[in-house]
Amino acid sequence: METDSQNGVSRVQQHPEFYLPDGNITFLVENTFFRVHRFFFERESQVFIRELAQAPQDGTSDDSAFRVEDATSDDFTTLLWVWYSPKYRLDRKSSDNWLVILELSTRWQFLEMRKLAIEQLQNLKMDPVEKIAIYNKYEIDRSLLLPEYKHLCTREGRMSIEEGEKVGLLTVLAIHQARERAMTSAVANERRGLTHADVDDEELEQILRDIFNLNEDFTTGSQLGADIHAQGQSNAPPIIDTLRPDASRTTDRSSGPDSVSQILYQREGVI
Repeated sequence: METDSQNGVSRVQQHPEFYLPDGNITFLVENTFFRVHRFFFERESQVFIRELAQAPQDGTSDDSAFRVEDATSDDFTTLLWVWYSPKYRLDRKSSDNWLVILELSTRWQFLEMRKLAIEQLQNLKMDPVEKIAIYNKYEIDRSLLLPEYKHLCTREGRMSIEEGEKVGLLTVLAIHQARERAMTSAVANERRGLTHADVDDEELEQILRDIFNLNEDFTTGSQLGADIHAQGQSNAPPIIDTLRPDASRTTDRSSGPDSVSQILYQREGVI
């Protein structure tokens, strides 16, 4: 069913899949009605438990639909798919789908669904820098990023400024310190340097566990920063390209006082 608004511009429609005859709560997301089961929203989400309790009459019909303002109808559909697809574990969804589920489950405090999203992301192939940035954003256990940290330590070439901005300064410093320690060990053992063939995998893994405190519970960014700075500055080759700013001209690259690029420009020799 579709209805025209009085001004003839917006149209409200019932979702073709998630407007269920036996549903007992109606949500309005953008211009789409969803009629589903209240049970899922009250089972674990403190956000919806609180919101629905404050407006017990909302959602009983299309006319009193519970409005969801902070999501798109497509994203809401993706969230519902987890509950209403009995074969969701066999349905190969892209990382974009699971990132939507991670975002909404985190925002609305669906803890079990958040765990599921993280589990599924772990099984998908993702760019290491993008994955680190995502896990940092959502404060996901850093021990799950050990393969990505190892990749950044052993890959050829330096991290770009754009990559450094994505993963954050503390991660850049930690990776740099891990490379330095691994390089020192490689030289001591007469290995050529940092390549997949030359670095002892178990040794590098332990170095990363030590620097990122992966042997302990989840470590906050401030603790990680304190651990890195306590080690002092290093003389290893930089792992992030830093173009020297031309003093004779200005730049429009304003990334904020705490951006990776600005700090790198101001603190020569740290990276």
